[in-house]
Amino acid sequence: MLRKTKRQSVPHPGRPVRGSTSGRPIMAALDLLGRRWTLRVLWELRDGPLGARALLEHCDGVSPSVLYQRLGELIEAGLVRQLDDLRYDLTDIGRGLGAALEPLIEWSRRWAHQA
Repeated sequence: MLRKTKRQSVPHPGRPVRGSTSGRPIMAALDLLGRRWTLRVLWELRDGPLGARALLEHCDGVSPSVLYQRLGELIEAGLVRQLDDLRYDLTDIGRGLGAALEPLIEWSRRWAHQA
C-alpha cells in the first residue's frame, strides 16, 4: 500500500500536481524537477551511467533513502532507467531535458555576471 501511495505522488502530465489542478505538462515537470536533489541527480548522470554508491559520493549530503526515492520517481517519470548492471542512466527524454535547460543555463550565466 505504501508503494502505491508513493507512485501516486510522482508528477505526471494530465494529473493534478503541486500548484496546479490542471496537470499541465509544464506544471508536472516543475513539480518533479523542484523536488530536493532531483536536478542534482540528473546533473550527475549527464556524462553517463553511475551506480548508487557513485551517486551518493557525487551528491554529497543526500541520504541514501532520499537518493533511492528520487531515483524511483525519476524512473517512474521516464527520465532515468536502471541498467542490467544496476547503474542508473538517463533515458532519451532525460537527456532531452539537458538540452531543454541549455537556455536557462545561459541565462543564469548572464545573471551571475550582473549580480
